[in-house]
Amino acid sequence: MNVELMSPAGSYEALMSAIKAGCNSVYFGIEQLNMRARSSNNFTLSDLKKIASIGKEHQVKMYLTLNTILYQHDMNLMRTIVQAAKDERINAVIASDFAVMQFAKSIGMPVHISTQANVTNVETIAFFAPFADVVVLSRELSLKQVAEISREIKRQQITGPSGELVRLEIFAHGALCMAVSGKCYLSLHSHFASANRGACIQNCRHSYMVTDKEDGTEYELDNEYIMSAQDLCTIDFIDQIIEAGVSVLKIEGRGRASDYVFTTTQCYREAIDGLSSGTYNGEAIENWKQRLSTVFNRGFWDGYYLGRKMGEWSKVPGSEATQKKLYVAKGLHYYDKIGVAEFDCEAYGLKVGDKVIVTGPTTGYIESQVKSIHLESGAVNEIQKGQTFTIPLPEKIRASDKLYKIVPA
Repeated sequence: MNVELMSPAGSYEALMSAIKAGCNSVYFGIEQLNMRARSSNNFTLSDLKKIASIGKEHQVKMYLTLNTILYQHDMNLMRTIVQAAKDERINAVIASDFAVMQFAKSIGMPVHISTQANVTNVETIAFFAPFADVVVLSRELSLKQVAEISREIKRQQITGPSGELVRLEIFAHGALCMAVSGKCYLSLHSHFASANRGACIQNCRHSYMVTDKEDGTEYELDNEYIMSAQDLCTIDFIDQIIEAGVSVLKIEGRGRASDYVFTTTQCYREAIDGLSSGTYNGEAIENWKQRLSTVFNRGFWDGYYLGRKMGEWSKVPGSEATQKKLYVAKGLHYYDKIGVAEFDCEAYGLKVGDKVIVTGPTTGYIESQVKSIHLESGAVNEIQKGQTFTIPLPEKIRASDKLYKIVPA
């Protein structure tokens, strides 16, 4: 079963976390011409060489998102970015604007069609085929519609620039926008911050009042956040997704922290592998959903893939994660021979038995449980802010890595 699992990266920590968790590819943005220009830290042109090197070292494909609406004054920057991606051998750019597609094609840079292009039928795929080998379908399609498109690609033998049949990609997990494939104008109208230029302020996630225009009475809509969609989760029917002809599963979340990227990638990796090994079953699915609920989420629903007509809306303003992380300490050193890491406690205390994670640009993500704590004076059960301590860890940490403890939300 040849299914590609694609993970998000808005930082080196997230990038390395995705790779550690078993992704096949990573998508990322640089500069401001991507749909997470505001919410993600984003990389710069100077990062491309390092990102390409990391991808090559770990045999993971790297895709650059360049999928915003582009104005005339963006053309020079766009060409600079695409050319740099080609020079550094980034695997493809993800685009929705014809200017990007045309320029990329002219220099031989592979293209994937972004969900921002709202592809919902096979005729549109045939139109894009001279530019792209992969098309991200609109998020509003049902699996029945996806399967029909997949059958038609095979029947009509629609091939991309590589000569292979065009592959279909869908979003499998993560935040959903209330607007069709993310084409929202609410943020632009209210704050002159265009979501379609990557600057969304997410005011749809707020609570709202309605006013009776006859007498001025105000009512608070306190039962749910009526424009804030719950997060997509497909882990309990990815077998149906793959049967429908999808070959790339994409996790949303370039604005998310490394624990989110690691956990979601690891769960979907295990699920995809479970389909091949015969371990994809109800018990495993419940375990994956429980783990997915521990990191940032607004509650889960299955999107429109199973034929829903309306979205499901959040009932809380932020995350419904069952766990949260508290910053504890900064990494100082790792003693390879004995597998012990040294930290400087800068915030909350730590005690034996606590569940912890460590993140860093090179380290990515480490998850462990504190089995022992040592100060210079000897073993202790607990440490506080201001103390330098060591704990055993299964992997190497680097100076300035961050240690967090995990507690119930």
